[in-house]
Formats: sequence, structure tokens, C-alpha cells
Amino acid sequence: MLTTPHQDDAAPVATGRAGTRGVLISMCLSLVLVVASVSALNLALPDLAIDLSASNGALTWIADAYTVALAAFVLPLGAIGDRLGRRNVLVVGTVVFGAASLAASFTDSTSTLIAWRAVMGLGAAMIMPGTLSTITAAFPPEQRAKGVATWSGFAAAGAIIGMLVAGALLEQFSWRSIFVTSAATALAAGLAAALLAPNTKDAHPHRPDVAGAVTTAVAIGTLVYAIIEGNEQGWTEPVVIGAFVVTVVSFAAYAFLGLRTEHPLLDPALFGIRGFRAGAVTVLVQFMAVFGFFFVGLQYLQLILDYSPLKAALALVPVALAVLPTSQLTPHLVNRVGMKAVMSVGLFLLAIGLYVISFLGVDSGYLPFLGGLVLAGFGIGLSGAVGTAAITGSLGRGQQGVASAMNDTTREVGSAIGIALMGSIYGSHYRSSLPDSVDRLPADAAESVRHSAAAGLHVADRLGARGAALADGVKSAFMDGLSASLIAVSVIVAAAAIGALLRAPKTPPTAD
Repeated sequence: MLTTPHQDDAAPVATGRAGTRGVLISMCLSLVLVVASVSALNLALPDLAIDLSASNGALTWIADAYTVALAAFVLPLGAIGDRLGRRNVLVVGTVVFGAASLAASFTDSTSTLIAWRAVMGLGAAMIMPGTLSTITAAFPPEQRAKGVATWSGFAAAGAIIGMLVAGALLEQFSWRSIFVTSAATALAAGLAAALLAPNTKDAHPHRPDVAGAVTTAVAIGTLVYAIIEGNEQGWTEPVVIGAFVVTVVSFAAYAFLGLRTEHPLLDPALFGIRGFRAGAVTVLVQFMAVFGFFFVGLQYLQLILDYSPLKAALALVPVALAVLPTSQLTPHLVNRVGMKAVMSVGLFLLAIGLYVISFLGVDSGYLPFLGGLVLAGFGIGLSGAVGTAAITGSLGRGQQGVASAMNDTTREVGSAIGIALMGSIYGSHYRSSLPDSVDRLPADAAESVRHSAAAGLHVADRLGARGAALADGVKSAFMDGLSASLIAVSVIVAAAAIGALLRAPKTPPTAD
């Protein structure tokens, strides 16, 4: 049964104590907390590889445990927010997030860190839906496009903000300081939401769709597990094949049961709406590319260009400088040339930018990297804002929690798949491209080199003058992995751009 807007969609909106500006400030602070925590830890990956003896696979899980939990639970928790109050659920989420982040700062093993990252993801899943849905529910229709565009800009720029803060912290402190700072930010975000935002909710809540929540969570979790472990264990291993089978069965069960449930968590029939479908695919593919790129691109800046963490974060600032103004212009561009054109051009620019970066070599330097980065930034600004508007515009104000959660789900599923996919492609090409001289190293040293490029360069540094050739081999292998992963994801983004050009509607959907 297709979800339709309730009659209260045209009702007056509550904007809290500080008006729409206060709502926007408090929700964007919570948004930046969640998004920054996806990207910030990427700067610490070289340190984690050495400090915790983490392999490429473990590093991928440390990065992805957060996004997997966020992606798996954001949709049902968005529906709970619709029922109990979006601000209330968001504030509880900041408590869960902050406590888990503080606990993560004390861990001494990769497995424990992965577990706490997953709990942080659960807290983030409680926070994330309330950010966009509170804006869309509290803003009047004539201001909603601007509010969504601002949210979209901070959603992209938040990743850069997180990396800048993490870079500054790592200049003086260890990777643990990132988690302590995240805990403090969670406290501030919770207080701001409680003081500045209204507690909006669906005036006509329905019974929870437990089956939909379980099937979507299982499908997302097993898909990412299969991608990561397929690279680590082998694609023909029974556990990997089994995970893919469970993924397919779970998605099929979600569609089958959703079409036969009176009030599904997310009506599968919504994907029959061209604008909704195009927006979901655009957001998913965009974030797959962006966060997959951050996972490998930051290592390029630190390991190949030898940038400090702060300098590496600053090197990505041009993305934010391109994204924020572009996302603000997107509503005007959509009005002038249509949604189809803006969406497809944005995805094409993102694909071209990543493809340009794939041609870098060990001695390329920063400028060619910057050229591809700026192109990608313009693409992110265009595609992110229009994709989000297409999703939220397909549902009425009463269902903005689910609309927001769907937007967040596609974002986080894309982020999780991007990290898993690009991390896996990079890792396999890195290992296969290492020089034969690695086999002649002592067993422990050889294993460290195979684990990660950061550990490989650490081993080379300990060898003194004899390590120069090993360092060159490790860097060359890293670049092979980086190039292969970027080419793969740029092809996927280009395919999505062609799909948008052929299938996306010219005008965005509106449910009001």
C-alpha cells in the first residue's frame, strides 16, 4: 500500500523556542556529530594499524562497524521517532553515542574498538533521522527547500569538519582524543536539541513493523559483511556465499512482507515513484563514492605525500568549499533546468573527479589530486541536495521521520558499501602488487607489510638504508590499490548518472 500524506500535512508547524534558525542550528550540530564520526577516524588509520596491529581488514571493520549499525537501524529508529517524538529519540541517541565514544577511548584491542564503534552507530541511528525530519516538519513549505539544501550541505561538509578536528587533535594527542571529543560534542548536541528544537511527531502513528525492521537490518548487515570478508577469506568461502544468500533472502522478504502489510516501515511501493527511486539511488551512490574515497584518499595524503593528520585534513577542505555553495544553489538550478539535469550532471562530475584522481602516481603530488577533488566537490553539492529533496518531497509532513530515515539509510548503506568495496579492492590489489622481496623478510615483518601500507612503511623505516627499496615497493603497491578502487567506484557513479539521465523525472516530487 503506497504511503500517502496525512491531512495534518498542511497544519501549522512548531519551530521551538528559537524559530527556524534555532531548529536549523541545533539539527545541523547533531548532523555534523554523526557525519564527522564516519570520517574523522580515517585520519587515525595509520596510527591504528601500528598501535593496535590492525590489518587492512580490521581497519575496514573499525571504519565500517559504525556505518553498518547506523545503516541497519536508522530506518526503524526513524519510525520510532515518528511515534514517540523525533527530538526525544535524538536526545537519547546523543547519550548512547557519547557513552560509547567515551568507552572506545579506553580500548586496547581491535575487536573491542569495533564493538564500541557499532554501539556508537546505534546511537547515531537514533540521532540521524531526527535531524532532517525535524527540519522538514518544522519548516513551512515555502522555506523547506532552503532548509533541506542547508542540511545537505552540512551533511557533506560535516565529514570535512570531522577530519579537521581530528587532524588538529592528532597533532598533539593520540587517536583516543578523537573519541573523547566526540563524547563532549554529543553532550553539546543533546543540550542544543533539547533547548532549541520542537518535539515533532506523526499525529497518526501506526503499529511498528517489526518484520520490516528485522529484514532490512539483517540484509544490510550481511551485505557489508560479505563484501569485507569476501576479500579477506575468499569469495567462494561458504560463510561468504551464505552471507550473500541471506542478504538476497532478507531483501526479498522485506519486499514480500512490506507489500502485504497495511503500514510497512518503508512501503516497497514507494520505489515505484520515479523521483523517490532516483533520489535514493543518487544519495546511495554519492555516499558510496565519498566515504570510500575518504577511506583510501586520506591514506594517500598521509602515507604517500607524508602529510601530517592536520595537513591531510586541510588538503580536503576544497571539497567543502565547493559543496556548501553548490548545494545552496541547487534549488534554483532545479527550478531553471529541472531535477533530471542537475542530478545527472552532479553524478557525472563526481565520477570524473574520482577518475582523474585514479591516474595519480607516487610522484604526482597534490595539485593533480586537488583538480579531481574540486570536480568531485561540485558533483557532491549538486547530487546530494537534489537527491535528498527528491526523497523527502515524495512523502508528506507526517511521514518525514521515515522519509528522513530512508534518506539516511541510503546514505549510510552507501557509506558502508563504499568503505567495504573500496577497502576490499584496495587491499587485494595492494597485497598482490607487493614486491617479491617481502617474502625474504622475517616472518613477522613480512606479515606486517602485508597487513597494511602504514605498517609496511613502518617496517621499512626500521630497516634504515636497507628499507628504501621496500618503502618504494609498498608505496607503488598502495597506488595500485588506490587506482583500482577509484576506477571501480567511478564506473559505478557514471552508470548511476546515465540511469538518472534516462529515468529520473524532470521535476521533483512534492507531497504537500
